[in-house]
Amino acid sequence: MAKEEAFHHRSTLKQKHKPFKRRFATKNTLRDKSKGRTQRAPIKGKVQRKHTRADRRNAVRTEQRKKREQILMSTRIFSGRHRTPKIVAIIPLCSNTNTQSLVKSLFDSVEEPFEGSPLLNVSRFKQTLQLVQVNRNLLDILDVAKVADYMVMGMSADVEVDEFGEHCLSAIQNQGHAAVFPVVQGLDQVAAKRRNDVRKSLQSFIGHFFPDAEKVISSDSTTDLLALLRVLTSQVPKTIKWRDTRPYMLADKVEFAPSSENPQVGHLALTGYLRGSNLSANRLIHIPSFGDFQIEQIDNVPVSMEHAKGNEIEEDDEPVVLDRPTAEQDSLVASNEPDQLNNEQTWPEDEEMDGWKQQMAKMEEEEEQMASNGKRTLRVPKGTSAYQAAWIADDEESDMSDSDEDMDDYSDASSTGAAEDAEEYEDIQLDAAGNPIENEDEGEDEGEDENLLSAEEEAAQLKAYLKERERQNRDDLQFPDEVDTPMDQLARERFARFRGLQSFRTSPWDPYENLPLDYARIFQFENFKRTQQRVVRMCADAPAKAGMHVRIVLKQVPVQASLCFTKDRPYVVFGLHQYEHQMSVVHFTVTRNPEYTEPVRSKDPMVMHFGFRRYNVRPLYSQHLHGGATVNNVHKFERFLKPGEVSVGTVFAPIQFGTVPVSLYLPSSKGTLPTLVGTGSSLEVNPSRILAKRVILTGAPFKIHRRSAVVRYMFFNPEDVNWFKPIQLYTKYGKVGHIKESLGTHGYMKCIFDGPIKQMDTVCMNLYKRVFPKWNTSLWSEHEQTDEQTQQWVGPATEQDVAMDI
Repeated sequence: MAKEEAFHHRSTLKQKHKPFKRRFATKNTLRDKSKGRTQRAPIKGKVQRKHTRADRRNAVRTEQRKKREQILMSTRIFSGRHRTPKIVAIIPLCSNTNTQSLVKSLFDSVEEPFEGSPLLNVSRFKQTLQLVQVNRNLLDILDVAKVADYMVMGMSADVEVDEFGEHCLSAIQNQGHAAVFPVVQGLDQVAAKRRNDVRKSLQSFIGHFFPDAEKVISSDSTTDLLALLRVLTSQVPKTIKWRDTRPYMLADKVEFAPSSENPQVGHLALTGYLRGSNLSANRLIHIPSFGDFQIEQIDNVPVSMEHAKGNEIEEDDEPVVLDRPTAEQDSLVASNEPDQLNNEQTWPEDEEMDGWKQQMAKMEEEEEQMASNGKRTLRVPKGTSAYQAAWIADDEESDMSDSDEDMDDYSDASSTGAAEDAEEYEDIQLDAAGNPIENEDEGEDEGEDENLLSAEEEAAQLKAYLKERERQNRDDLQFPDEVDTPMDQLARERFARFRGLQSFRTSPWDPYENLPLDYARIFQFENFKRTQQRVVRMCADAPAKAGMHVRIVLKQVPVQASLCFTKDRPYVVFGLHQYEHQMSVVHFTVTRNPEYTEPVRSKDPMVMHFGFRRYNVRPLYSQHLHGGATVNNVHKFERFLKPGEVSVGTVFAPIQFGTVPVSLYLPSSKGTLPTLVGTGSSLEVNPSRILAKRVILTGAPFKIHRRSAVVRYMFFNPEDVNWFKPIQLYTKYGKVGHIKESLGTHGYMKCIFDGPIKQMDTVCMNLYKRVFPKWNTSLWSEHEQTDEQTQQWVGPATEQDVAMDI
């Protein structure tokens, strides 16, 4: 008998379980799994061998060596014979803080004589510090905080930090800052039992704004000051990415040479240490409050810190020309000149010809009426001259851009709209020839009306305006975007520029459809991120290296730029990357300041601190999607800046590479302090982002039968019902439907829904229209402000300032 073989399944029939994929593993799990191994890019085209433990150790050592070299490069400019001094800003937070006494105490701690120079050569630590004193001026404090390596906050042991000091801390916190060191003055005059309590109180206060701040240092203790100097000289300055990716300078010397043709402009020579990244003569230089200027040449002015006498900078060698501009120098042209004749010319269709025939017939009727009456009334903007009024067509009002679009959606606020219309426009009489007829008594009547307005009446009008503005803000929060259909106007004419969308997120919308003329003046990038990486890499090959003591000669600079240089105010300039002078559509995120409770509306004038630049803007606000842009890049327009939410502001502004801080201030304030409205950061430069204003038309169910209902009060004539018939309807309780047919002659309509609706429900229809920012961005200049506007940036004078005035 044959031996029986063991029974077994074939291998092809064996069941294999699907392995568990760790696709969404945590970082700790992946780190434990890798066990120190580093991911290296595979070399294509070559045979890969298995990496041993020695290879992995060598890769880790290589990465460590690179990091050490980066740290050495960041600290190399602060050491050596031609070392660069570290910028230490002395900021007074209290009204009795004496910055000059604090600087003198730092000099005395290392037994160096204080002769008025800001340079402190600490030979013990082989470092040099540049102690920059600023007055209680918010603009100066913000400028010096942008370029400082360290900030010393001067406080008092007997006087609390006032409101201006707290405002300065909030502003510095919003724009990004270097390491902060709190120093208290007058602690030795406090009783010994209360000194520890004063230190704890000040430490708790400064820790609210800067949690990483060191312990409070007493300026009366030499030991504490030496410890402060040891930290300042040994630490590596904190990296501020938006600042360190571009060149900047704190000017030590400013010289102006007027031009022979025009003495009001000329060459401005700025001498100081170049910081940040390298600088090329082909790039532009931005001077705050004055704008962008071209470079004539860059000279190297080396100095020796080891042989500096009296702590002053002395030139070691003759200046050497580092770089001169070439044919590739950036132009000062910020916008394009739109070609209004470069439009697509097509043969008109029959419908267009019929429309023109109707318009011509209407014009002929108006001409006949004017010939019969001899007079006609024309509505023109106030201030229009007689010559300009003769060229204004009657139909100009219908072709105007949305100059008052922020008010047209509030049909219930008819009184406010009429008041604004009366303020912006006036009626004039034209004769048969089209010439304006002047009214002799008009000037006298206007003068009498102006004289009749008293201070109480003006205050009452202002109070009524603010009350109406608050009501509109409250209605927008309670009933967002809801608008009543006008009864005296056809809805298809009132909402002619609006459209319906099946899906707000996915419905197609051409971003280049019906663009205004201002969009022909801006610049757009095919790939913004790639361009940003390229222009940032170009700085590495620039001749003027970071850390050099250079002289930058600018051309065509106004003489006012040199007069602003004083010893008690910092003079800061920044270098621009390529294309950063050109205009485009800039978007930035903004969050409302919780301390500001007044309504903030789109197109309200603001002073925007945009990185190192300041502008007068009127931003448009829209919703910010945290998950990224939608498929069609459509974002809902917001009429008001809502509290507690992150919104996106849109303005025409020069291009800005990288993420920079943004702060919005009111242009004028009744109080003694500037009013901070909101803070945020730059988001993107994208003209294709669509801001869609939404209008919700509402109606009430009249009769309901299962899934069908008769809806009224949404329209008031059957023509409008048929016009908006293709647009989808929805209710506030979540039902979706559409218009089936019109009923009667009063705008009643029969609608079908996906389920029964309730009598208390509300039927809604969404309409959208794209809105665009206005070309009203201008550079904010301090010397162009009035004395009252300038004074709001200045805090109460310190005892040091009073003594200097006396």
